[in-house]
Amino acid sequence: MTANSVNNSPTIFRLSPLIRITLLTLYVALTVPLPFLAQVTAAPVPPNFLWVGIGIGLVGLYGVLTERVITDDQEIRVAYATWFPNFLRKGWSLSWSEITQLKPRTTGQGALVYYFLTPEGKAYLLPMRVAGFARLVKLVQAKTGIDTTDVYLLSQPWMYMILFVFTLLLLLVDGWTIATALTLGS
Repeated sequence: MTANSVNNSPTIFRLSPLIRITLLTLYVALTVPLPFLAQVTAAPVPPNFLWVGIGIGLVGLYGVLTERVITDDQEIRVAYATWFPNFLRKGWSLSWSEITQLKPRTTGQGALVYYFLTPEGKAYLLPMRVAGFARLVKLVQAKTGIDTTDVYLLSQPWMYMILFVFTLLLLLVDGWTIATALTLGS
């Protein structure tokens, strides 16, 4: 295998596992008690309807969390699993030569995100929740010549770790809630 064939192979940056498991666990913690509570309170929405909705939502969330950034010598591309419908979340691709600058923008919460800008003025969000973000940023700098020394993660891993710990505590409360609901329902 030559050095050129190694350089031409795509590099894939997947969503951070910590982010993926935290968001999936939080979704489960927030939704699973609902059918039990609907049954106990005789809510107008049937529990089976809620289970179906929770299942559809879980599949949708998992699909969004399949986001990955694929880079090679020609382009950077954001894609999702092939089974995930494009109309729900569309990917994008840019050739390295199309990228003229990396522009920071302030979010509504005061954090910074970065957009790739093209000569036509189109903006494409730099994915910041991927594992290996520092390596991705170095690759962007190498391919575009844009200085990326001031580009940092939107949220640090410790923030997701704290959210995960609180989500586990919420699951304990969920267990108590479900046990209470089952006791009252029988």
